[in-house]
Amino acid sequence: MSGTDLTEAFVSGEEVWTGKLLHVQRHVVRLPDGSSGVREFIRHPGAVLVVPLFDDGRVLLERQFRYPLARAFIELPAGKKHPGEDALLTAQRELKEETGYSARQWTRLGVIHNAIGYSDEGIELFVARGLAQGERRLDEGEFLDVFTLPMADALAMIADGRVTDAKTVAALLWVERFGG
Repeated sequence: MSGTDLTEAFVSGEEVWTGKLLHVQRHVVRLPDGSSGVREFIRHPGAVLVVPLFDDGRVLLERQFRYPLARAFIELPAGKKHPGEDALLTAQRELKEETGYSARQWTRLGVIHNAIGYSDEGIELFVARGLAQGERRLDEGEFLDVFTLPMADALAMIADGRVTDAKTVAALLWVERFGG
């Protein structure tokens, strides 16, 4: 790795659009060679993802329709952080809301940035163990199916293209390779 300074410095900026979840920004930046450029990107509040693992090696997954791609996807439980909310509390809340499960043991794996070219979203990854089933409380307008599979079957679904959600792929492969 070279020591070249690749920093792009903020010169000016504006918010192009503000939505309920996303905020689109347009910034003029000074590039490393002194010239200027324009960067358009999305500000996101951050999110979490949970890999719920049962003692017998099964993983808890969800099937949810995703409008931008007009189809249902197989994913791990995930959700956005509320302003000022600790990532672990978000993970615990999302697991309970979406699946009804709570966990005795939580391990933070790390963070991924799944869209670095156009978004500042960071997704904190957690593994949840010691699962206990309760009642789920889906958000208004949220619809999803919950099911379990052996981890080997979930990994096979990545290999054959049935699981393509980037955060789910990254988290399952992380757990397979590094544990959690």
